[in-house]
Parts: sequence; C-alpha cells; structure tokens
Amino acid sequence: MAEGLLPLLAAALFGYLLGSIPFGLVLTNLAGLGDVRKIGSGNIGATNVLRTGNKPLALATLLLDGGKAAIAFLIAKVLFNLDAAAIAGASAFLGHLFPVWLGFKGGKGVAAFFGILFAAYWPVGLMAAGTWLMTAAASRMSSLGALVTAVLAPSYFFLSGQPRLAYLATFLAVLIFIRHRENIQRILAGTESKIGAKS
Repeated sequence: MAEGLLPLLAAALFGYLLGSIPFGLVLTNLAGLGDVRKIGSGNIGATNVLRTGNKPLALATLLLDGGKAAIAFLIAKVLFNLDAAAIAGASAFLGHLFPVWLGFKGGKGVAAFFGILFAAYWPVGLMAAGTWLMTAAASRMSSLGALVTAVLAPSYFFLSGQPRLAYLATFLAVLIFIRHRENIQRILAGTESKIGAKS
C-alpha cells in the first residue's frame, strides 16, 4: 500500500514545485520591467505580461507556463504510470494557481491547462486549441474562449476513449471557472475586455 502511494506522493510534490515557478514574474524582472503583479490585472500569466508591451516575453511566459505543466505530466507518466501523471499534472496546475512562493496568489491556469491537455493526449489538445481559437475569434474575448474550452475538454477525452483523463480535465475546468469568477461577472455585464481593444 505504502509502495503504491509513494509514486503518487512524489508525483504530486514534483508537479506542485514545478508548477509553482512564476515564470511571468521571473521573466519580467529579468527584463527590467519590474513586478508584473503591479501591472494591469496584477496576474502573473502571459496575458498580463503582454500588457508590458513585450510580446516576445509574453510568448515565452505562455510557453513556459504551458511547458512546466506538460513536463510534470510526461515525466510522471514515464517514471510511474498514467494515474501518477494525472496527479502530477493536476498538482502542477495547482502550483501555478496557488504558488507557495507568492503567498498562494498565482495565475489563472489557462496556459498550464493547455499544456496538460497536449501532454495527456495531443489530439484533444488540438481540439481544445481549435475551440479556443473559434470562440475567441467570434467573441473577441480570450477569457470566454478559455471557459468554453474548459467546459468541452472533458467530453473531448470521453469521445476519444480516455475517460480517466476526462476526470482530470473536469477537475481542471472547475478550477478555471473558480479563477475566472471576475471575468464571468464582466462577461455577463458586457464589460469584459476585448482582444485588440485599447485599455
């Protein structure tokens, strides 16, 4: 029992520590742009890093935030099994949302979410990316694209014959909705910021 539990605990710890690396904050500081938490929404994710005006830095943040969650999932899968990989991915996601180094105030998890989807089953990752692109293009709201994708991702896994991964996607989707509470309120009020709109 203990031997079976140990890989899961190791995967959870590894995933959380990797996921809690605040790349947005680290990169903006290294670039001399100051604390990204004092800019725009105060978020450490790629969208807020973009508000510094540095597009390459925002792209790097996006890739690193997605990559850390994907790496956590893949390493745990190689070393242990799919269950450990799911726990590592979920823990990396939690680490990004609630990093211990920043007083448990992290990002909203969209990049990490996509990183896990692609690592878990790349066809679902592509379907999710397509969903985000179509929704965001139609609504001009990045947040709505993320929310719609989060709702549909579990069904993509079920339809692909990956029910265990569907449960993981459902867990992540719930957290995405929790972290996007303010965005949801603004969407309903018609005040959510639009892609390309000047702030």
